[in-house]
Amino acid sequence: MALLTDDISINTIIGLGSAVSGDVHANGFIRVDGDIDGNLESTGNIIIGDKARINGNITALSTVVGGIVLGDIYSPNGIKLLSSSAVIGNISTKNLEIEENVIFHGHCTALKEEKAI
Repeated sequence: MALLTDDISINTIIGLGSAVSGDVHANGFIRVDGDIDGNLESTGNIIIGDKARINGNITALSTVVGGIVLGDIYSPNGIKLLSSSAVIGNISTKNLEIEENVIFHGHCTALKEEKAI
């Protein structure tokens, strides 16, 4: 997954106890430990901490989910659902990793690998 090979410096942090109402758009790596009531979009990777709650859709290169997501996730490079996560929504990705005890209710769409030209 791209998350393991890309620059891991975090550009945006929404900390534990923080709450955002509205859509969040950011460049680069985002870590969320608080709550977001709106869509979350990044040009890089996203980590959703185990205490985080997202009520909206997520779009990023890759996403790691440890908390609760009520919405769709589109991450073409990869999605990892940690054992503490719950996702109620559809996911679209090329690579999917799901640990034990995950709650997932939705459809999964496997994206096609693009061929190099």
